[in-house]
Amino acid sequence: MTERSPKRGFAARPSDPEAWVRAPQTSTDRTQRAEFTARLTIDVTPALRGRIKIAAFQRGLTVADMLRAMLDREFPADGRAAS
Repeated sequence: MTERSPKRGFAARPSDPEAWVRAPQTSTDRTQRAEFTARLTIDVTPALRGRIKIAAFQRGLTVADMLRAMLDREFPADGRAAS
């Protein structure tokens, strides 16, 4: 019989946060984009969710695309803070 390797706890902190954040997730989901993506889950009120969905629809965007653009503006790759 093979011996199991010790597992890290569910909420264990990574030893190198930068490498952990940049590490690609292993996924067999064929619908995932070819570029590197990572899922982010947040909790919002039903009212806020509705406002977000309406705004995205009015702009002709998906909620995901609209929020990606907003996050790119707020957290630019060059590290400068949005004003």
